[in-house]
Amino acid sequence: LTFFYRQMHELIERGYIYIAQPPLYKVKKGKQEQYVKDDAALNAHLLNSALEDARLHVNADAPAITGTALEQLAERYMAVMAAIRRLSRRYDPVILEKLVYMPTLEARIQQDAAQVADWFNELEQRANAALPPGQKFEILVALQTEPEGFVANVVKRTHGIIAAEQRLSSDFFASGEYQRMAEFGRQLDGLLGAGAYVMRGERKQDIASFKQAIEWLLEQARRGQHIQRYKGLGEMNPEQLWETTMNAETRRLLRVQIEDAVAADEIFTTLMGDQVEPRREFIETNALAVANLDV
Repeated sequence: LTFFYRQMHELIERGYIYIAQPPLYKVKKGKQEQYVKDDAALNAHLLNSALEDARLHVNADAPAITGTALEQLAERYMAVMAAIRRLSRRYDPVILEKLVYMPTLEARIQQDAAQVADWFNELEQRANAALPPGQKFEILVALQTEPEGFVANVVKRTHGIIAAEQRLSSDFFASGEYQRMAEFGRQLDGLLGAGAYVMRGERKQDIASFKQAIEWLLEQARRGQHIQRYKGLGEMNPEQLWETTMNAETRRLLRVQIEDAVAADEIFTTLMGDQVEPRREFIETNALAVANLDV
């Protein structure tokens, strides 16, 4: 894109540059095959399969949650897990998952240093309970005045040696991602009781958390399905290449367009220029907003 933008700009202006969007997966079950475009589509496919004839019983005597109600819960769970995967580029996934089930760190609590300290002590205990022997989290909270708020320094040690270190600030807890995680946690709070179980068809599994229910259902859905992941077009045979990428009736293409020439020039200069510091600052600032990362 940099070459076309710098050397053949007119091709982009006239809309002649396209990016092929071949599927990332092929799913085969029995004699049936289908191509799946990306991870989100694969998760949706597996979830649909998993929820076929699925029933969730929140305790031993409760009527089953099925159909639309179970589907909505499952979709929200998958969305939260997707957010955790994105955020785990910067934060430890164990910490992120425990945040879902912690009481919401509301703005009123953040104004009280003692309550903030107690909240993070509870998070530290819950996170450490999920670690294997030899690993430990230490969370130190410091209040700040410019900007007003706090910073929690999360240190992960392995056999006493610092293995990773992250910072959770007030800004993180004001983000939409955290708010969605916390809202789903409130929805799950108290949902499951003693004797909870999930069924799919005639199969039954006792569960202690909604996560266990979904993971078991997805495991059941994967049975009998062969999932092939393509690393690139070079892994496809000629017939597959035609079906997924060359056939004009079925292929997916993205047209490259310039909606804001000034902004586009700034981005190309920042990301492909000789200056390292602006590029690093851009990546760090926008890391959590990335929706489609090709590495």
